[in-house]
Amino acid sequence: MSSTKTAFIVGASRGLGLALAEEYLNRGWNVVATVRGSARTGLHAVAERHAGRLEVEVCDINEPDQVAALHARLNSRKFDLLFVNAGVANNASETIATVSTEDFTRVMVTNALSPMRFIEAFQDVVPASGTIGVMSSILGSVAENTYGLWEAYRGSKAALNTFMRSFSARHPDDPRALLLIAPGWVRTDMGGPEADLSIDESIPNVVDLISRLSGKPGVHYYNYDGRQIAW
Repeated sequence: MSSTKTAFIVGASRGLGLALAEEYLNRGWNVVATVRGSARTGLHAVAERHAGRLEVEVCDINEPDQVAALHARLNSRKFDLLFVNAGVANNASETIATVSTEDFTRVMVTNALSPMRFIEAFQDVVPASGTIGVMSSILGSVAENTYGLWEAYRGSKAALNTFMRSFSARHPDDPRALLLIAPGWVRTDMGGPEADLSIDESIPNVVDLISRLSGKPGVHYYNYDGRQIAW
């Protein structure tokens, strides 16, 4: 039996998820990663460079039928890491008073509801020695919200954090590490060109952090640089 570890990364067509998949491949892991549609993405190019070690699956986590179909395809597998990377945003200056109900719902469903539903559905493919993580944000910290802005996005990530804590509370004897990782403000399509960090300044640190926290039961909320974030 192969001793090579396998990561299951959800939301890897571009940006942080793509970089996360590639980082694990570069560290010798095998990877199963998802994209939302049938179009060619950066993940497909990475798969060609790592022949046989990266499997690309199609799944929009906002579509329950697609999640169920993916689970049917993968439920006989075991993964050392399940990491869900999902995030959309609205205009940073929109407050709860001004954001449309449609935009608020889109942000909350994509950033909080769907990732946790995915974890609920796929927790059975992560063994007791494995790790379950989601991409959170420092903006999800209620304690550190001292200047407002990004209100719908903040609320969605705070909800994600709360849902993961609830998951942990419902599974008090779960030996797996449950991770909420804030990658920093990164120059991606969503983060924009003014962001503080390059992907290369964020993602290798994220992977180091996941490795350090793996094997530690309970829920952990950390910044990419290793700082524990106040709830």
